[in-house]
Amino acid sequence: MIGYTSLGTRNLERAAAFYDALLALMGAVRTLEAEDFIVWGAPGQSSMFSIHVPFDGRPASVGNGVMVALAAADPSKVAAMHAKALELGGTDEGEPGSRGSGGFFAAYFRDLDGNKLNVHTMS
Repeated sequence: MIGYTSLGTRNLERAAAFYDALLALMGAVRTLEAEDFIVWGAPGQSSMFSIHVPFDGRPASVGNGVMVALAAADPSKVAAMHAKALELGGTDEGEPGSRGSGGFFAAYFRDLDGNKLNVHTMS
């Protein structure tokens, strides 16, 4: 149902390096590029992820309450993605662990522009 999600960036080159390394852990590669955006996708999956320099030319900002959630294969992949995000300069917003009931395992972090992301799996 979701075609793609998009986050704004103030520095496309810096954000691209962060997401190239992070999304590679999920098998995603760049699928489309222009001077003001980059899109990643994984083979066999229809949904994609992108970063954009805002079209209106104003600085990118973080939306209060906005978060992108990335589905991972298992808890070890959640932990690896969280660790990689921090290694790449992201900030911790919640260590990997079980949340609530129902087998939801997740970790939270912010990217270099302050956008909040979640990596999770359901068992």
